[in-house]
Amino acid sequence: MAINLVKGQTIDLRKNDKGESFDLSSVTIGLGWDVKKSGGGFLGKLFGGGEEAEYDLDAIAFLLDKNGRVADRGRTFQKPNGNKVSLYEGDVVYFNSQKHPSGHIWLTGDNRTGAGDGDDEQIIVKLDSLDQRFDRILFIVAIYQGRKNNQHFGMIDNAFIRAVDNHGKEIAKFSLSGDATYNGMCSMTFAEVYRKDGTWKFRAIGEPHQTDNFLELLKQY
Repeated sequence: MAINLVKGQTIDLRKNDKGESFDLSSVTIGLGWDVKKSGGGFLGKLFGGGEEAEYDLDAIAFLLDKNGRVADRGRTFQKPNGNKVSLYEGDVVYFNSQKHPSGHIWLTGDNRTGAGDGDDEQIIVKLDSLDQRFDRILFIVAIYQGRKNNQHFGMIDNAFIRAVDNHGKEIAKFSLSGDATYNGMCSMTFAEVYRKDGTWKFRAIGEPHQTDNFLELLKQY
């Protein structure tokens, strides 16, 4: 049975206190959210001035070395339409670079609404295969253009991050719902996994930030 975590709590991903063991050869980090109903709207949509507004949360992973740094920031890639993408094929997994060059961590897609049950976005990590140079993975969620659209985590219900093992067994889940303390907060350092004593630990963080641009958070690493 999965453990429901509280902010700041840390658990062992491979084996819990109840004696259950988990297969970390492939771990799904699932993230989900609902948007609070407003003016008779539906989950996953906000309504302003009678028109629907897209509400897009993005999952991002920073792969950190033993010094707590993102060692490889990738390269700049030019798309066929002429647009340039930075951080391409580096140690940051996000919507413009969805698969790490190692093939051991990837983002399954970009959900732009949060509608429906279950995970809205997923990051798959082959923890047992991850290169030893990676010591920690930080999971961040940012609201795309949240500042511009006046969208923030105070508008979100039932946000969660969970870890599921290779056999579909849910290991742990950390949930939070928007309240006044999250008003104006457009990104969230949600959780991290890190190496410790030959295994992997999962820590619930839940630290909100005003910025909607994960590059601002990347500067710290």
